[in-house]
Amino acid sequence: MNSQINILRENIAKVYYGPGTVIDRAICCLLARGHLLIEDVPGVGKTVLATSIARSIDCSFSRIQLTPDMLPSDIVGTSVYDRNTADFIFRQGPIFANIVLADEINRTPPRTQAALLEAMNESTVSVDGVVKQLPLPFMVIATQNPCEFEGTYALPENQLDRFLMRISLGYPSPADEARVLSERPGSSNLRALQSVLHAADVQALQSAADRIRVHDSLLEYIVRFANATRTHSDLLVGLSPRGSLALTQSAKATALYRGRDHVIPQDISDNIRPVCAHRLIPKGGMATGKSVDQVLMTVRESVPLPL
Repeated sequence: MNSQINILRENIAKVYYGPGTVIDRAICCLLARGHLLIEDVPGVGKTVLATSIARSIDCSFSRIQLTPDMLPSDIVGTSVYDRNTADFIFRQGPIFANIVLADEINRTPPRTQAALLEAMNESTVSVDGVVKQLPLPFMVIATQNPCEFEGTYALPENQLDRFLMRISLGYPSPADEARVLSERPGSSNLRALQSVLHAADVQALQSAADRIRVHDSLLEYIVRFANATRTHSDLLVGLSPRGSLALTQSAKATALYRGRDHVIPQDISDNIRPVCAHRLIPKGGMATGKSVDQVLMTVRESVPLPL
C-alpha cells in the first residue's frame, strides 16, 4: 500500500511545486476520509494542488466556482419537469462526484455554503424530501482567500467543523518559484497529468487507515488535550468530540502514510494544528493578544505526550 501512496505523492509533485509537507497533509486527509480546506492568498497554487489530487485518481471530479449569486440548487441539483413523461426528473448537481473542488468557497453567501453541510457530513444530499447517496469515496477540497479580502463571507463554525483539516500553502521557495515561471505547471503539466490510482484503491487505503492501532494511552492523551482546550481561559469553545475523532483518524492516516500499523505520539502532534486550529473559537476576538496557534502551543505544553 505504501507504494501506491508514494506513487500518488510523486504524481501530485509533478504539478504542485511547493512544500512537500503540504502534499503529505493533503494525502493524509484523503486517507482519513476527510475534507480539506486550503486557505491562503490568491495565486499561490491552491487550485493547482486541489486539481492535481483529483486528477491523480481515476474517479469522477467536478469543480464548482463559487460566486456571490450562486444558489444551493446550483450545487446539489434540482428537479425539472419533463413534458414527455409528465413528471419531475432530478438533475444532479456538481456535488455528485467523488472529488469536488469548491473553489473560493467563502465568496458565496452562507445559504449556499450550507448546501455543502449535509454532503460533507453524511455523504448524502436531501432534495425534495428524498435522501440521495453521493458516490464513494467522497471528498470536498475547498479553497478560500483570507477573510480580510473584499467580497468574502466568513465560513460559519459548523461548516468549518466539517473540514478535517485546514492548511495554508505559503509562498514557494525561490527555487520552486523559478520552476513555476519556467515550466508553468498549472497549465501544461496539469492538463497532461494522468491518474495513478482507481477509486477502489483509495477506498482500500481508507479501510487500511481504519485498521491502524491506537494505544489506549494515546487515546487518553487526545481526551486530556481536548478537555484542556475546553477549559482554557482564552477560548470560548474548545475541541469538540468530533474534533477528537478527527485528530484520532488523522493520526491513523498519518501512521499508514509513514508505513506503520500503529500510531505513535508524533503522528498526533503533527496533526494538532491542521486539525484543531480552525475548530477553536477565541474569547472576544482574542482581546488578550494571543492567537489560536499560541493557545494550542500552551495546551500542548500543559498536556505532555505519553512516551
